[in-house]
Amino acid sequence: MENNLTAVTEFFLLGFQINQGLRHSLFSIFLVVYCGTICGNLLILILVSISKTLHTPMYFFISQLSICDLLLTIDLVPNLLHVLLNNGGTITFIGCMTQFCFFSAEETSECFLLTVMSYDRYLAICNPLHYASIMTSSCCVILAAMCWFFAFSVVFIDIIFTTQLIFCGPNIIDHLFCDMVPLLELACSDTFIVHLGIYLLSIPVIFIPTAIIVQSYTYIVLAILRIPSITGRHKAFSTCSSHLIVVSIFYWTMFSVYVVPTKGLTLTMSKVLSLLYTVFTPLVNPIIYSLRNKDITKAVQKVVYQRVI
Repeated sequence: MENNLTAVTEFFLLGFQINQGLRHSLFSIFLVVYCGTICGNLLILILVSISKTLHTPMYFFISQLSICDLLLTIDLVPNLLHVLLNNGGTITFIGCMTQFCFFSAEETSECFLLTVMSYDRYLAICNPLHYASIMTSSCCVILAAMCWFFAFSVVFIDIIFTTQLIFCGPNIIDHLFCDMVPLLELACSDTFIVHLGIYLLSIPVIFIPTAIIVQSYTYIVLAILRIPSITGRHKAFSTCSSHLIVVSIFYWTMFSVYVVPTKGLTLTMSKVLSLLYTVFTPLVNPIIYSLRNKDITKAVQKVVYQRVI
């Protein structure tokens, strides 16, 4: 029977199966989100590059996060817009694997970057006297490079497992983009090894970073509570509140999609949750860091003032 199987060379992404008017409305919303995400993250990158007051470890890692969000948006949203506009869209097998590769690498990089950023905030608040000597420029570059290297290494292993699967039957992916779960549902071969690999890789990618972030913020909260003045507490907490909000949004949506059992979720709800951390989080990140950060606000005002003068 295996001799009669035909290898799938392309997939069809269903997207949202809704009426044309609603699809066009969603297309307009996502187009605005796309433009806003590109502009917001480019603004962060430009400000961190040209403003000397932002040449610190915290803003260096924020700029790395912006690069991650930009790449994620460019990888997913243009094809998502095409799928919405045409009530579905075809993507080649190689194109699907490529999209999945970059999407996974960027999401994994963000996990590691958020973990490094939590460690940076821990050092700044709990060990301020040694902060400058530990978080040097070379140390920041090495940490960022390690985040990207480990992310692509993990995804490379994922891709090797995925490309070993045989896709021979239905080629319709009831999703918005090429993701692991809907791809595994279409595989004709045994997926046990791939599932096992995913569970094992989730330990260094999700659970260990989560544990480090929780531990870092536990120490941060305890350190802040020991500060006698209310003003001092507020100032200390304000330096990490933006990061805490970003971490909460990112991990809540990711855990909802990949960790919490999905049997109770409808396909539509699963798609909506996927959109939260792939499309809306990259838009929200620069907004949170801009609105809740006086340094970035001052840098924007300074650049605008210089241009006006």
